[in-house]
Amino acid sequence: MKVEVVRTPRKWSCLVINVHINMFLYATCWAIQTNTLPYLSKNLGADPLIFGYLQSTCGVAQLFGGILFGRFGDVFGSRVALTLAFLAAAMYYFMLGAAYSLPMLFTSSLPSLLMHCMTGGQMVITDLTDSERRADALGKLWLSYGMGSVIGPFIGGFVNKHYSEQTAAFVACAGSVLSVVLVWCFVPHNTKKLAPTSADELDIVELSDQDKEAVKESPENKGSSVCDIKKLFRLLTIPDVGFFLAVKALSGMPYAVFQSMFPVVAMTVFNLPADKNGYILSYQAVLTMLSQGFGVGFLTSRFSDGALLKFCFVIFTLSYLLMALVKDVILVCVVSTPLTIGVAVLVVTTTSEMTKVIPEADTGSILGLSMAVDSLGGIISPTLGGFLLKTVGFYAFGYQGCICSLLVAIALFWKLKD
Repeated sequence: MKVEVVRTPRKWSCLVINVHINMFLYATCWAIQTNTLPYLSKNLGADPLIFGYLQSTCGVAQLFGGILFGRFGDVFGSRVALTLAFLAAAMYYFMLGAAYSLPMLFTSSLPSLLMHCMTGGQMVITDLTDSERRADALGKLWLSYGMGSVIGPFIGGFVNKHYSEQTAAFVACAGSVLSVVLVWCFVPHNTKKLAPTSADELDIVELSDQDKEAVKESPENKGSSVCDIKKLFRLLTIPDVGFFLAVKALSGMPYAVFQSMFPVVAMTVFNLPADKNGYILSYQAVLTMLSQGFGVGFLTSRFSDGALLKFCFVIFTLSYLLMALVKDVILVCVVSTPLTIGVAVLVVTTTSEMTKVIPEADTGSILGLSMAVDSLGGIISPTLGGFLLKTVGFYAFGYQGCICSLLVAIALFWKLKD
């Protein structure tokens, strides 16, 4: 098959900008929902434990959807995958705003099965960058996501205060509908590329209708399907893929407990109103944004991935230990600062490394598996967090994170001796 590669820097720039705008909108809408959901669930009669079950329900849906979403993007193309993801997001926020009972609140989590907008954005950026610049490019994508995470809580807090929690959910729905329009207008059907011939050359593969049919018959896609589970398992046998997924899973669990339950902690333990809770979430988002947008490129150009991993887990161990000892919300924010920075660096580094060791035709699949690992933590952590908060107290978050991070740090120093 002959595939024509069209070298159009202006179109490439337009595509990249469009992806960044959509990730900004997605993060903004998600942050509005994050700031709204605890208060909406409380008004409907949910306690912290039930809120944890609600978060876990969303995590289960995203786990199963994430496994197949990346494969869906590899088979059907980035535009279809991103459109489906943003339509699912719009439906999720609409159902959340329309919920008037706890059963309806739980039902609203079902569209999150397909709500993998960040994975879709990572698929496009991965397709358009070479391995040397991929970590920095993915970090810049998280920069746009972080900007949305900064603005979203302010919008959510303002709308909650002056209107209602339901109105905030409908605002998030409108933002997702806008993203659907932007994706369909500006993202090409297929963003898979040929390897760039130089460090300054980026290509977009433009496929005619005839070429699209030929792609389906190519060796990479012949006989493949979204539910090709055997192919997904084969990816796990590639050296380093399983290792990085395990590191990501073990590091993500305690942080997911802290992150998913912090709005509840702020509301029930520290008695913060919605607007001040939004300020703290914005502070954490700024740290993540700066770390992933500027820190990742700086660190990866000067230190090896092994050294960064070791350093991150040493920071995690100390931060969680201090978190268990503090009893003031301001001190919690101070202690969580190095923790947030370390997680930001770790997420981008592990994601970039996994996409480097697999065939380019399967980058979407590995990104989907990576998202599934995050969702697995999302299943367990809210329920675990709700249980710990209700039966032990907030300080339990710090101790469980310290123990988990210490064990992973020991394993890393043993495996990466050199």
